[in-house]
Amino acid sequence: MEQLGYYPSTLARSLIQQRSYTLGIVTFGLKHIGPSRTLNGIADKADELGFMLLMRELDNFHTSKINDVIDSLLARQVDGILWLAPEIGDNHLWIDRRIKEVPVPVLFIAMRPRQGVSSLATDNFQGAVVATRHLLECGRKKIGHISGPLGWWEADERKRGWLETLQAAGFQTSEQHCAEGNWSSASGEQAFIQLLESFPDIDAVFVANDQMALSVLREACRRGISIPEQLAVIGFDNIPESAYFYPSLTTISQDLQLLGEQAVQITVEMIQARQGNQSVVAQSRFIQPTLVVRESSKRV
Repeated sequence: MEQLGYYPSTLARSLIQQRSYTLGIVTFGLKHIGPSRTLNGIADKADELGFMLLMRELDNFHTSKINDVIDSLLARQVDGILWLAPEIGDNHLWIDRRIKEVPVPVLFIAMRPRQGVSSLATDNFQGAVVATRHLLECGRKKIGHISGPLGWWEADERKRGWLETLQAAGFQTSEQHCAEGNWSSASGEQAFIQLLESFPDIDAVFVANDQMALSVLREACRRGISIPEQLAVIGFDNIPESAYFYPSLTTISQDLQLLGEQAVQITVEMIQARQGNQSVVAQSRFIQPTLVVRESSKRV
């Protein structure tokens, strides 16, 4: 092989086995930490299993060119499709019209469960429940929330977890106790300022991601609010930098690398089942996040 310069032909293997060993990836918003870290996991697992990736990035979250994107991937004979673009508003309504016509397995990532559709996601609701319970166990009674952009499924689930946990514990909540950001640190700062004005006796805040929580720590320091003595703070994501904030940030860790890896594994298993003429039962699966306690929260 070395003397003749021979390389195995992936194309020949594909023709013989009637498989392209290619996965289609549909994404948007790679500037956000979540999709980019998930894509890393997808790429690593695909390489391990011998699959190539063909990626199509949507032009916006609400694109109407869904059919064009799907048709272009099918025209290139992908064996399966991973839909990594997040669910925002009604941008997944096309599933009801088109999904049954797609001849290859499709797995949706970060989408609310739907009957008859395969999906995989972090359990954002449960992560928010764990975060809010931790603040309650620390003795906090005035717990506010800085959400991500509402209309995003993840942001809605995290707000719902905060709300329902407080209500179950017997605390009254109102819209004055929460403010909305857009995942960025700049928006977190503005949301925190708004929250301090509408909820001045706040003693804890659950922030929907670590990037916004970073600005909460900064603005609290600027205003002379002691963390965690006067205000406990917890984020969501456990980005690598969160351990190096000051004070270090208590957060909910979601393993997005694992999310991407499992997404590929599930998709490949669905492909193999179809190749073996086995029935594929659509399932909605969740990966459970975990609590990481650091300096920004403690019992009072």
